[in-house]
Amino acid sequence: MSQNPLRCAAIGVGHLGKWHAAKYAALPETELVAVADADATTAERVAAEHGCAAVTDHRELLGQVDAVSIAAPTTLHYDIARDFLDAGCHVLVEKPITATLEQAEALNQLAEAKGVVLQVGHLERFNAALRRLTDDPLHPRFIESHRLAPYKPRATDVSVVLDLMIHDIDIILSLTDSPLTEVRASGARVLTQDIDIANARLEFANGCVANVTSSRVSNKSERRMRIFQSHAYASVDFQNRILSLNRIGAPDPETGAPEIHRDESVFDEADALLAEIRAFVAAVRGEGPVVVSGRDGQRALATAEQITKLVYQNLNVMGQADGPHSHLENTRTGVKS
Repeated sequence: MSQNPLRCAAIGVGHLGKWHAAKYAALPETELVAVADADATTAERVAAEHGCAAVTDHRELLGQVDAVSIAAPTTLHYDIARDFLDAGCHVLVEKPITATLEQAEALNQLAEAKGVVLQVGHLERFNAALRRLTDDPLHPRFIESHRLAPYKPRATDVSVVLDLMIHDIDIILSLTDSPLTEVRASGARVLTQDIDIANARLEFANGCVANVTSSRVSNKSERRMRIFQSHAYASVDFQNRILSLNRIGAPDPETGAPEIHRDESVFDEADALLAEIRAFVAAVRGEGPVVVSGRDGQRALATAEQITKLVYQNLNVMGQADGPHSHLENTRTGVKS
């Protein structure tokens, strides 16, 4: 592949997409050709910041760019990504990959048929603390995660499962690398008509169990995961980029009790989005793997859908399932896959 700068575009340049545009404009290996947004004022403002073209219809860019980031609303992911993939363009799409599993499968099949990169923007995979942890092989037996955030009206177009929990779902699936055998979940609607707080228990074929809690109606912010395995456990504080490793050492000569060796690493504030886009560019150039593939995104979405269905089934039992997903009420309390 030519080492000329990749011609790139950002599709949807609102809250997050404008930062994608900024990274493409700053990197020497990429050229920001254009930005696209349905709102012409937004597109023109971001384009003016970077000296590139602005369009309101992404289809004007087909055949004009090598790679794109898609940060439009989730319901638009499929149509936009399909158009670019079909044109032979590499795609980085924000999470969740699509609104439905059928759409995710269709995009993956299209990307594979066209031989182009489809990467999903699960940004926590590029958190410095997690990246250091995964430098060494892991064999988790139990995982516990908490992702809590104060209420913000901006992110209530989807449930907390697709907004927040899916980050931890993706990480857990990547750490366990084993098929799911059962999912249990419960949750509640608090301030919106969708799920605002949820808890899920994930059981895997290799015996690992994960307990996952997410809330968008918390008084505090927390993004933390604890991974337990034989003779060791780790704590990852995503918010503060702190990795704590605890290992069992030799027995104390006097008491016979094993010593616990604790190492804590605090990582400098790093630009996870820049790392994500650099990884995407490397994958497009054939210089590195696709860190979060379209299939990874599809698996995370499948698990999130199972959890959502189970939460609404339980809300139906309590007479509260009148939200946007109440049609999912006939799901089992344990889902085999």
